[in-house]
Amino acid sequence: MNELLWIVFAIINFSMLTLIYKGFGKQGLFVWIGMATVVANIQVTKTIEMFGLTATLGNIIYGTVFLATDILNEKYGKEEAKKAVWLGFFTLISMTVMMQIAVKWFTPVGGEVQAALETIFGLLPRVAAGSLVAYIVSQYIDVFIYSKLKSMFSDDRFLWVRNNGSTMISQLLDSLVFTLIAFLGEVPTNIWVEIFTTTYVIKFVVAMLDTPFLYIAKRFHK
Repeated sequence: MNELLWIVFAIINFSMLTLIYKGFGKQGLFVWIGMATVVANIQVTKTIEMFGLTATLGNIIYGTVFLATDILNEKYGKEEAKKAVWLGFFTLISMTVMMQIAVKWFTPVGGEVQAALETIFGLLPRVAAGSLVAYIVSQYIDVFIYSKLKSMFSDDRFLWVRNNGSTMISQLLDSLVFTLIAFLGEVPTNIWVEIFTTTYVIKFVVAMLDTPFLYIAKRFHK
């Protein structure tokens, strides 16, 4: 049932993002981006299988970050979207530093909790670095491309072009940067190609699923 659960999970994620924007406006999107970057990097430690592909779990909520910056870019301008990108980046670094220190504390009891924390947050340096670099590079590219497409296709009929064009290109770059830093040279080349392809295919589908929610968000806070 992973495939059905994945679709339901995607709808829930995008719906909750839309609701926080409806209720709290621009500030809600900033909060969501900070939260989603942290949760995505926790979920990415879980491997799942669906549609015959092996993938990581964090791709859906990570995709909501791109939707959130697209909403900010559409409604409030490029500078607000850039500010949100840096907020997410700082939040991710803060979580990484604090949790790396947290797992170093001596634990006289509850060793199973310590082992679980080490499994989740004891990330390899290359994986952590790949995640951080991929995030900041792809998000900046997403903001830049969206702004350019908005100037070229300004009519609301082309909102889907702005959204899908910027997200699909930036997600391709995100997948490439992350897998290059985290896995190239660590796994055989054919395995690296499979990881890169699978990661991007999942993100591509997520990018298509978020389009209706951008149209909904466009109607809020005019």
